[in-house]
Amino acid sequence: MSTQVQKYCLDANVLIQAWQKYYSPKFCLDYWKLLNELGRNKMIFLPQIVFVEITHTEDDLAEWLKRSEIQKHKIDESVTQCLKRIYDKNPVHKYLVDNTKQRSLGDPWVIAHALKENACVVTKEEKVTAINTKRIKIPNVCDNMGVRWINDFQFIKELNIQFSCTLR
Repeated sequence: MSTQVQKYCLDANVLIQAWQKYYSPKFCLDYWKLLNELGRNKMIFLPQIVFVEITHTEDDLAEWLKRSEIQKHKIDESVTQCLKRIYDKNPVHKYLVDNTKQRSLGDPWVIAHALKENACVVTKEEKVTAINTKRIKIPNVCDNMGVRWINDFQFIKELNIQFSCTLR
């Protein structure tokens, strides 16, 4: 029986959408305190490239993230080898990055870091099921690589996070 704590590798969209939409710190500050605690306890982390992707905008989320205790994992030789495995496994994996719009640059690295750390990817993306698409998403590649993935609501459920609301 393994006593190893499950680690979670966060995709940028998990933080961005939560901040902008349903867990804004204006009314759900405890969510951000909890993420800090999970970071301090080394249960969640971000690839450095995702950290840069979020903090280059210099908004309130970027400022919070710069001060947060969420670990930022740098690219090293073993992560680079994991990325190579991803691209070698299936030629369609190259469509994970949208080169025409310079978007999703961190997506392959999220999966590579998760592979290295034996972590679960947390993303807002959903699997693409259309056969004729030129686009592939993180969940598709995770499934192809045997990497577990969940969305942020499953993450909350899995960690048994409970919110409490009060009037001010």
